[in-house]
Amino acid sequence: MIISAGNKEIFSFATPIGVGLIESAINLTRICLFEKPDFLIFIGSAGSYGNLDIFNIIESKSASNIEHCFLKKECYTPIDNIISIGDVSRETIINSSNYITTSKLISKAYLHLGIEAENMEFYSVLKVAKEFKIPVKGIFVITNYCDKNAHNDYMQNIKTAKEKLIEYLENKKIIKETK
Repeated sequence: MIISAGNKEIFSFATPIGVGLIESAINLTRICLFEKPDFLIFIGSAGSYGNLDIFNIIESKSASNIEHCFLKKECYTPIDNIISIGDVSRETIINSSNYITTSKLISKAYLHLGIEAENMEFYSVLKVAKEFKIPVKGIFVITNYCDKNAHNDYMQNIKTAKEKLIEYLENKKIIKETK
């Protein structure tokens, strides 16, 4: 089953699960309980912390849930804030938060931790899939850098990014041609 967040990231071949950590966790849990998918592929956009270029496409099975206060040593968490379904040493780690990073300084701190990009939902997708023992991966297209222009660049690039993501999925034979 192919899933996506929704809003600007609607695809004819994907089931939207909601935006952010909470909506996506609730709706994906509902899907797992009632539809019992054999495999999940989460598709969508991601913001680059600096090393990945606009329109790069990445696949991952690793996500973190690290908030900015953690990077500043101003908070702590009792939860395991990194989840990996694959070999974390060879994975692109995607950070998930209900907030979009707009600071180059904070972006560099994520890079220092080995985290390359952010997508609001991926951590909860992996967490739910792991709970239900469903194989899962994410496929992301970079729409913006995590800087002061993040939102404007996302809005400007999302249409082309979706086209490139669809082309990638067709080339990989994950979906049939959509045209």
